[in-house]
Amino acid sequence: MKPMTAGITGAADGIDGISWSILGQTYVPKQISADSFAWHATFGIGTFVPPHIHPLQDEFLYILEGKLDFLLDGKNASATVGDLVRLPKGIPHGIFNNSGAIAKSLFWVAPTGRLVELFQAIHDLPQQTPDAVVALAAKHDVEFLPPPA
Repeated sequence: MKPMTAGITGAADGIDGISWSILGQTYVPKQISADSFAWHATFGIGTFVPPHIHPLQDEFLYILEGKLDFLLDGKNASATVGDLVRLPKGIPHGIFNNSGAIAKSLFWVAPTGRLVELFQAIHDLPQQTPDAVVALAAKHDVEFLPPPA
């Protein structure tokens, strides 16, 4: 992985023109280095990231537009524009767009780990089935959990 370089990633641009389709969301990488990884995410209505754990990474979301609901360590929470969501490594969390509108956020993790590889692998799946995504995630240091009741 290359070291981070100084510069500006344009509002509509991803690193190297990359844009991933992940579980009904669009992820656009804004910065990638071994130390951290940042991406813009657009959550379609009703989309979600199932409950999971990052055992090796701290994760953050800054809400840019809309509202997202969370399952954070077994508790329900919501975040709206301007809120920062902190997801420490090892803490189970799920992200849900139940708002009836598009939601956008800036995500970042530290360190990067194998998350870039995971996103590319999910994007490249012919069909993003739950079993296929869970199997890929397990190979990339992300542990998906059973869905909430």
